[in-house]
Amino acid sequence: MDTPRVALTLMGVPIYDVTMDETLDWVSRWIEQGEPRQIATVNPEFLVRARADPDFRAILNRAALCIPDGIGLLWATRMRGRRLRERVAGSDLVPNLAEVAAERGWRIFFLGAAPGVAKTTAKILTAQHPNLQIAGCYAGSPDPAEEAGITSRIRNTGADVLLVAYGAPKQDLWLARNLAKTGAAVGIGVGGSFDFIAGVARRAPRWVQRLGLEWLHRLVLEPWRWRRQLALPHFVWLVLLRRDAPRHVLVGGE
Repeated sequence: MDTPRVALTLMGVPIYDVTMDETLDWVSRWIEQGEPRQIATVNPEFLVRARADPDFRAILNRAALCIPDGIGLLWATRMRGRRLRERVAGSDLVPNLAEVAAERGWRIFFLGAAPGVAKTTAKILTAQHPNLQIAGCYAGSPDPAEEAGITSRIRNTGADVLLVAYGAPKQDLWLARNLAKTGAAVGIGVGGSFDFIAGVARRAPRWVQRLGLEWLHRLVLEPWRWRRQLALPHFVWLVLLRRDAPRHVLVGGE
């Protein structure tokens, strides 16, 4: 298999049918090849935004891999007669990636989150995997005015993998503009993963995740997120009514 397999397209975004192990295998292959590849951790919020935002949708279409982060995507694909084999959550990908990186000598750079959170994340993962090589940690900012300084900082570390925790869509837009400049082979937008690992935020218990209620758990703990969570019923409505086509057509088609 030369490229990951697309299960289907939802709201103009390709959803890839990959498992966690396959995702890590693709990361390994791309690091060996050395050309910059972007991975997007797609959930229902991504899709609702991409439906109305052609620039964001175009970036997701150009990504090397859009992994199904969100139980809603598994449900939506079943509604379309396709079955994704596994949910690949970004919050699970980061610790799994750290384990493989420690075994294979990959250097990881942690970018984003609040000041100190990336460093704490790296410290915790290094305690779990003593051979893990940390290329660097930096909160930085998605402000375009800071991009030159940040990309230079990352390039000087020789990072193989760049994890960016600016939240969607800022992290994905940032990677699309800058990944090649950083010298890293693989860039992944990881949302709140640093916060979960560092203990800044509390992730839902496994049984809640299995029930597909992780979004509700986070809303209870962080009620200020209620506006963002409105994307979930919107997503369900669009899928049920099969009204998931993009609102705009990109030049050249999709």
